[in-house]
Amino acid sequence: MLPPLKPIPIKERLSIVYIEKGEIDVVDGAFVVVDQQGYRVRPVLTHIPVGGVACIMLEPGTRVSHMAAALAARVGTLLVWVGEAGVRLYSAGQPGGARADRLLYQAKLALDEMLRLKVVRKMYAVRFGEAPPARRSVEQLRGIEGARVRKTYQLLAQQYGVPWKRRDYNPDNWDVSDVPNRCLSSATAALYGVTEAAVLAAGYAPAIGFIHTGKPLSFVYDIADLYKFETVVPVAFKTAVSGVFNPERAVRLACRDVFRQTKLLERIIPDIEDVLAAGEIPRPEAPSDAVGPAFPEAKGIGDVGHRS
Repeated sequence: MLPPLKPIPIKERLSIVYIEKGEIDVVDGAFVVVDQQGYRVRPVLTHIPVGGVACIMLEPGTRVSHMAAALAARVGTLLVWVGEAGVRLYSAGQPGGARADRLLYQAKLALDEMLRLKVVRKMYAVRFGEAPPARRSVEQLRGIEGARVRKTYQLLAQQYGVPWKRRDYNPDNWDVSDVPNRCLSSATAALYGVTEAAVLAAGYAPAIGFIHTGKPLSFVYDIADLYKFETVVPVAFKTAVSGVFNPERAVRLACRDVFRQTKLLERIIPDIEDVLAAGEIPRPEAPSDAVGPAFPEAKGIGDVGHRS
């Protein structure tokens, strides 16, 4: 019998990998992309370190075997089916999913207007580095945030020399958008994929949001917005003015690098806990028979980097 799998903690993983035009399978126990070059031509196998990746984005032209999906689930890697350039989200496989105790905690904070306001104020403070105006409702804070976001887009566009009108794109007609908006869409899609993987790994529900509501990824949008202008927006604007042939691909690669440089995966889960703690209520105790965390971090006997 093989020893039980020890999933790598989310903070120690590569953030994101994109795969297109290939069949994903498990060959000799390894997670691979099979690229069939032609009739009677030996296929090319590209190995993917699935257990060391937080999120794999599957673009058009990919097929996934049952064994590959099962292996990704066992090692806690989120599979996300997306459209061309990673913009449209079609489906996602949950690595672990929500835990009952954390789901109840999140839902209680979201359903109580006073508790929700405390969490929203904390999100505002984290995002803008200052306390929000006093005596404002969630709706008023959302309006203030929207105005600051539009102004920040304009300032960053001026800083990087990007011709900018407004944030505007149509996912059903990709080519009608200008290059800056296409780059921003690809960049934010990458950020949302990584954030969703972290939210699920932490045991929370992507749909229960505080600023954003009513969407399947409302909480993902809430958390991703904390990092958007620090990470992906500058990358998107830099790429938009670089003149590269395929800006969408270039921005995805640049996002992968900036996620690693900013140690994003190390920060998301602690920041989620910190933001929700602003509600100042204790988390419900988990039942004795509750399912444990998706990524248990047992204390090893070695130093940093020694997994035992």
